[in-house]
Amino acid sequence: MSNYPKISKLKTAELFLDHLTSIDCELPFTETVDPSGALASDIKTKDGSIGNRFTILPMEGWDGTTDGKPTDLTTRRWKNFGISGAKLIWGGEAVAVRPDGRANPNQLMMNESTLGDIAGLRETLVGAHQERFGNTDDLSVGLQLTHSGRFARPNNKATIEPRTAYAHPVLDKKFNVAESALLSDDELKQLIDDFIAAAVLAEKAGFSWVDVKHCHGYLGHELLSGFDRTGEFGGSFENRTRFLKDIVAGIRSKTKLEIGVRLSIFDFSPFGPGEDKRGYALSEASEYKYAFGGDGTSEGMDLSEPIKLLELMKSLGIELLCSTAGSPYYNPHIQRPAIFPPSDGYMPPEDPLVGVARQIAATGKLKQAVPDIVVIGSGYSYLQEWLPNVGQAAIEAGLVDSIGLGRMVLSYPDLPADVFAGQVLTRKKICRTFSDCTTAPRNGIISGCYPLDAFYKKSPEFEQLKAIKKG
Repeated sequence: MSNYPKISKLKTAELFLDHLTSIDCELPFTETVDPSGALASDIKTKDGSIGNRFTILPMEGWDGTTDGKPTDLTTRRWKNFGISGAKLIWGGEAVAVRPDGRANPNQLMMNESTLGDIAGLRETLVGAHQERFGNTDDLSVGLQLTHSGRFARPNNKATIEPRTAYAHPVLDKKFNVAESALLSDDELKQLIDDFIAAAVLAEKAGFSWVDVKHCHGYLGHELLSGFDRTGEFGGSFENRTRFLKDIVAGIRSKTKLEIGVRLSIFDFSPFGPGEDKRGYALSEASEYKYAFGGDGTSEGMDLSEPIKLLELMKSLGIELLCSTAGSPYYNPHIQRPAIFPPSDGYMPPEDPLVGVARQIAATGKLKQAVPDIVVIGSGYSYLQEWLPNVGQAAIEAGLVDSIGLGRMVLSYPDLPADVFAGQVLTRKKICRTFSDCTTAPRNGIISGCYPLDAFYKKSPEFEQLKAIKKG
């Protein structure tokens, strides 16, 4: 385990703030959370309003059917999203637009045969929200559309079947990727049509908007860093954003949907465990040219292109951005800071609070550069008890419009509702970033909060997971 202090031990605001000072880390913070204050305020959009400042981030459960339909486990998770109290549901979870783009063989897919089932997921979520809160007029539910690209595992949970945007000297070696995995321009054009077709179906299913996923090393994100790719989709900024532009144009021509983008706003070199099991950059620190939002070194940021992308999004009429960073596959400490790594990860090379602060600060720079975009932030779960205090302060400071909740919702789905009721957070529900929700799927098991959710703790998969962790 890491020697960084656990957040659960920083039981007073003074202890928390003193620790931030000791590691030279700045976070927005307010000691008093106002249940009817900034977090409870609505967000005005061109289609109406979103009722508060909490967003449920998309999470895959590895628990659909092999033909891309939800199961009872999927439905349970979406129902929890509905009872959370959050008024913006970012995509529910990643839904593949075609079979070869699935991140696992149990990922949901959007096609004619799955349309009714995915529409049913949305209805379950909205119905649960209506039953608990009595109003869905200010609830906004989108669907995240994706192709997993380099990290596709469509047929076997243990076997990667990558489709890549360009040859990557570090990741190709790390994941044993063959040259034949490269997608041609013609193949990308077909994939654009597949995204558009999936969006048409999403509208039929009742979703009011779709997310064209551009994060976490998946295909949309990787195309943004295709500086060395030749042809229509690589090299210049104009070419590297063509995939997004053409998908947006097609969706606009065939639907009335709004569009969002979940974006890794910066990236670092891939990391791996060193001799002491702590993470270290696998590329030379002096040069790493494959990071969108990077500065050409392994661990530096240059947000000029991400800001340029937001300006492009604004010109395309895209109103929603969900910021994140890096990838869970090759540098998870910058994407979802945690004190306990997943089984395929590494010990954190920095206090995870530094990673939280990095995301909040970078997101704030984008929000302030392009204020007309509604920006949802990520990386907040590691804050644990102090999540509402930092979230409220970040909104009040104009650094973000909405606070994204990922792992936290698996253990504590009704955290937003408790905040708005003025209740003290229930400690036994708070996500402690044990990373079991990642370790499980990395080993072919359904995802869920095994330490804190009694439903998963009683499941046979929990015994499998314990054996894997012990080994």
